Amino acid sequence: MFRSLLFVLAAFLISTPSAIAGDYIIGDGDLLVVSVWNEPELSGEVTVRPDGKITLPAIGDVQATGMTPTQLAGEIKKALQPVVKAPIVTLTVSMVTNNNIYIAGGGVPSEVIALPGRTTLFKLLCRFGSMEEADLTRSYVMRGNEKVKENFYSLFVEGDFSQDIEMMPNDIVFIPHYRDNKVYVVGAVMEPKYIFFTHGMKVLDAILEAGGFTEFADQSEVVVIRKLENPGQGQNEKEIEVNIKKLFAGKDAGQNILLRPGDYVTVNESIF
Repeated sequence: MFRSLLFVLAAFLISTPSAIAGDYIIGDGDLLVVSVWNEPELSGEVTVRPDGKITLPAIGDVQATGMTPTQLAGEIKKALQPVVKAPIVTLTVSMVTNNNIYIAGGGVPSEVIALPGRTTLFKLLCRFGSMEEADLTRSYVMRGNEKVKENFYSLFVEGDFSQDIEMMPNDIVFIPHYRDNKVYVVGAVMEPKYIFFTHGMKVLDAILEAGGFTEFADQSEVVVIRKLENPGQGQNEKEIEVNIKKLFAGKDAGQNILLRPGDYVTVNESIF
């Protein structure tokens, strides 16, 4: 009876790692505790090597990095079956060493953040304060060779939490500085120049920042030249015609379009 009770208890322990560790992904350097029921010589602590593997008695090397504790326990169990009858394996992560997030880009201080547990992108961004110098629209999260999240603006500024994602070990968070983004205003304006892009900037904002129209400007002939994100068939940019004269007359507020980083605002001169 007592032996049966112990067996039930051990079986329960096998089912608990996923509840305790969730979907944690084991990484290089993590310290693991492997327990094989009634086989003390096959049990003990083991550190994940830089090659992502652990070495266990009787079965040798086992790939650990990239697996969850539950998955790894299952792999060890299968490997032990030729030498142990009906092996019962439990595995826990006793020390996490690979739970680092890497921050770069210049919009916030570059650093390596060792996370004590799970977190989301929003919670991670909160540690940087107001982020007034950060360009959230061009920020992204790299996971391996893939961008898993781009543009943090709606999440962090507008509070759209459907855009939030869970961070994973070794994620790279790239947050560029605003100074890397410029809008160029040229043509019939008082001070042709570049200005730093800010969120919500519209074409009239840029023109006023450049001193406004000259007396020779044709307010109905403003062109925004914008680089295409996905150029095709030899076309790298597009022209957007804007009629500021209609805007001033109160006839078409939609003429005051939102700008993007890298836009050229060209104000043409009137022929007459």
